[in-house]
Amino acid sequence: MKITMKYGTRAFKMASLLAALLTTTSMAIEINKDASIADTSTTIMGINHIGLSVKDLDASLAFYQQSTQFKVIRREKVSNSAEADRLFGRADISYEIAVLKAPNMVFELMSFEHNQQLANSVMPAKGPGITHTCFQSPADHSGWDKFIAAGATPLSRGGEPIDLLGQGVTYGYAYDPEGNMIELEQLEPKILKRAGYTNMNQNAGAKMWMSQVAVATHDIERLMEFYQQVLGFQPYRSADISDRVTFDQIVDIDNLHLKAAWFKMNQGSKVIELWQFINPLTPQFLGQRTATDFGYSFSLEVGDINQEYRRLKALGVDFFSAPEMVSGSWQAYARDIDGNIFSLRQMVNADSVLSVKVLDQPIPSS
Repeated sequence: MKITMKYGTRAFKMASLLAALLTTTSMAIEINKDASIADTSTTIMGINHIGLSVKDLDASLAFYQQSTQFKVIRREKVSNSAEADRLFGRADISYEIAVLKAPNMVFELMSFEHNQQLANSVMPAKGPGITHTCFQSPADHSGWDKFIAAGATPLSRGGEPIDLLGQGVTYGYAYDPEGNMIELEQLEPKILKRAGYTNMNQNAGAKMWMSQVAVATHDIERLMEFYQQVLGFQPYRSADISDRVTFDQIVDIDNLHLKAAWFKMNQGSKVIELWQFINPLTPQFLGQRTATDFGYSFSLEVGDINQEYRRLKALGVDFFSAPEMVSGSWQAYARDIDGNIFSLRQMVNADSVLSVKVLDQPIPSS
């Protein structure tokens, strides 16, 4: 077995221009085990939502509601909207959206009319791209069992979640009915308490919640550097994993070797997780994704979207449009350096129940 974890505290000097990332393939990225969103030098507040572009909204909504019991708080159709056309970079756009509220995050399912004649595809575990999001649950309310009962197809070997490290967490990968990969983690009480999950208002007593967006890349250090510039703080953890049978079982790949890094996005479970598969290799993505392609995206909630838009534009981030007011919030979609889709979002009401400020609020000390 080989698992090398890396932590550190030495200050890291960020490159001032995104152009440096385009020409650099090997960089020593410093890890700060104490770093989190609380250290950001930006107005970014955290991950607001995970988005999923699907073909059949009704079927996908039924699947995720049965699996999670998350409440649908909004469903609407959007068309004949100049703002939406500009936001997504496509004329005459027409789509339907269903918004589910997890205890700690927002999960948005969107179905675009122009995608209806396209075929779905299955995302490989090695990527490239945003490969999955993660649903966590207490072990005695297994999310794995709920998703499988709803029709998820297991990827992990044996049809059961895997006890990865003997630390009180089981992990499993599966696919939803349209081929989107999901990770399911079941946590024992000692892990819930030690990791701080029970100290978050929205997670306390919950039977399921969401935790991350996972991105697979052909060059993890380049992508780490990109997100460090975007987020304004350092990754808090990295790993080099090989010769571990349980990891092989989870992703159904023999002799797995991969590198990973994490950015901590709140006091509890939210992270941005980056992967680079070494065996088998994560290929480089050479196409150009649109903001409406099938699959995952995610949003970063910000306190000042115009300020962040200008800052990231100056770094060279590829935006589809300037910020637009659509469906009650300011939004701007962009591509990261690998072409993955993310967005900035600013709530009109900073105290909205859907804001990071409320969703990530810790339980007050007694």
